[in-house]
Amino acid sequence: MLATIGDIIQAMETLAPSDLAEPWDNVGLQVGKRDWPVRTVWVALDPSFDVVTGACEKGIELLITHHPLIFQPLKSIDFSTPVGAIIHRAVQYRLGIFAAHTNLDNAADGINDVLATRSGLKNLQVLTSANEQGPGRLGTLEQSLTLTSFARMIKERLELKSVKIAGRSDLPVNKAAVCAGSGSSLLNHFLLSGAQVYVSGDLRYHDARAVEDANKGLIDIGHFASEHLMVDILARRLQKILSKKGMDIIIEACGLETDPFMII
Repeated sequence: MLATIGDIIQAMETLAPSDLAEPWDNVGLQVGKRDWPVRTVWVALDPSFDVVTGACEKGIELLITHHPLIFQPLKSIDFSTPVGAIIHRAVQYRLGIFAAHTNLDNAADGINDVLATRSGLKNLQVLTSANEQGPGRLGTLEQSLTLTSFARMIKERLELKSVKIAGRSDLPVNKAAVCAGSGSSLLNHFLLSGAQVYVSGDLRYHDARAVEDANKGLIDIGHFASEHLMVDILARRLQKILSKKGMDIIIEACGLETDPFMII
C-alpha cells in the first residue's frame, strides 16, 4: 500500500505525540502537503541545506528531522536567505519536511530515555516531574563510579572523541540526570534532584561554577552527540510501525551529518 505524508505523520504521533511539544516549539509538517505520496524517507537531526540537497538528489520524498526548519515566524520567504533556499529546494523537488522536536525529547522512549539508557542509567524517572513523559531523565547506576570513570564510560558507550567535565574528578556517582540537547534550562532541576552528575550539551561556564559550588559534577557531551543517537532508532521504529500497516516504504537514517564542531 502506498503511503502519504499524512500516514507518516499519523505514525509519528504514536512515537512523539505533538501535544507533548513545549509551547514555544514548532513541530509538525514544515514544508509540503499531507496527501503527497511517499516511498522513501530520510531521518536526520537537522534540515540543513546539505541534507535537504542530498535528499533531493536521492529522490527522497519526506525528510523527518529533530530540529525544525521553521522555528521563528517568517515575515517573507526570500530564496536568497538560508531558510528560503532550503524551502525553495524542497518545493522544487517535492520534498516534504517534518519535525519532531521537544515532543520527541519528552515522549516515553524518546531521546532522553535513549540517552539515559545508553549512559548506563536504570530506574528512569522524568527529571522535571512525576509524570511518565517530560523533559530530562533521572536514573541510577548499577554500581558507584567516580565522576571521571563515569565520564569515560559515557565516552566509550556513545563512541565520542571527547567529553568535558566539571567538578571533583573523584566525586562518587550513583545517581545521574540527563538532558538531550541544550541542558542549561534544567540545571536547577538537577541541583534539586539528588543526583550527583548532570549529563547534557551546551552547558555554560556559570553552570559549571554552580555545580562546583554544590559539590556536584557536569559531563558535557555536546549538543549533536546527545541527540543524533536517536536518528537510527527513530528510523527503525517508524519502519516497523509502517511495515505492520502493510505500507511499502523505505525509511533510512541520513548518513550525511557530522558534528559542526571539530576538535583540533
